[in-house]
Amino acid sequence: MSHVLMRLAARIPLGILQDLGAALGWAAYGCSPAYRRRLRENLAAAGFRDAATRRAAIAGAGRMLAELPAIWLRPRAQARALVRSIEGGEYLEAARAAGKGTVFFTPHLGCFEITAQFAASERPITVLYRPPRRAWLRSLVERSRVCAGNVRLARADFGGVRKLLGALARGEAVGILPDQVPGGGRGEWADFFGRPAYTMTLAATLAGRADCACLLAWGERLPGGLGYVLRIRPLPAALPRENPVRRLNRAIEMLIREKPGQYLWGYNRYKRPRGARARPEGLA
Repeated sequence: MSHVLMRLAARIPLGILQDLGAALGWAAYGCSPAYRRRLRENLAAAGFRDAATRRAAIAGAGRMLAELPAIWLRPRAQARALVRSIEGGEYLEAARAAGKGTVFFTPHLGCFEITAQFAASERPITVLYRPPRRAWLRSLVERSRVCAGNVRLARADFGGVRKLLGALARGEAVGILPDQVPGGGRGEWADFFGRPAYTMTLAATLAGRADCACLLAWGERLPGGLGYVLRIRPLPAALPRENPVRRLNRAIEMLIREKPGQYLWGYNRYKRPRGARARPEGLA
């Protein structure tokens, strides 16, 4: 039933879906004191204290959810057409010319799902993800994400990592949410906007490999349901004595500063997962 409703929602114009999502975002903000507190604390700690950015983030969180049917379940050509322009396409061309597999580091910024769907329109992409705990939601997400074709899912475990490495060896694309909190033992603490955040080491390891092209990518949400601008950036060079995980977090910070109102500030980025060592007192 949920999948049928998603298919019906996919027929609704994108602008209307996003407007409904904005209302959903405000409803969640108003109904959950814990969510409201976390969103405001994360924004303030990162230096974004203005009301305009906060309002945009509240509405943007709902838009991020409501637009998913259009991204996942429309015919591939229609979903691809939602990308109105590409900034940094030359980096993709360079990776293809070199015959390398491509890793897309796509944080919870703008419409991150459009990146995978765009990549899938050109070649297969394997996306690392953490399955939802609820069985009905897990089934819905898995069925919906692969409907467009060319999208393969790899669970965030050792088997999933093998799938990612296999895809890269075949010269295919891989998608990773680098700001997703990993399970205990699969990350390390690194500074993120001035606070220690448990950060996946897998993404940092891939970023240091010479046999694949690692790119930052995100889909900026255009106003009025007009679609998205796909923005692609190379990873910044490491600073002297900079930890690889901190380098990745710094790169994500750079992206977020481009459009802070479209980041998912309500996400519990600073939680300590079970099995992770205690947070350090301070990080350079």
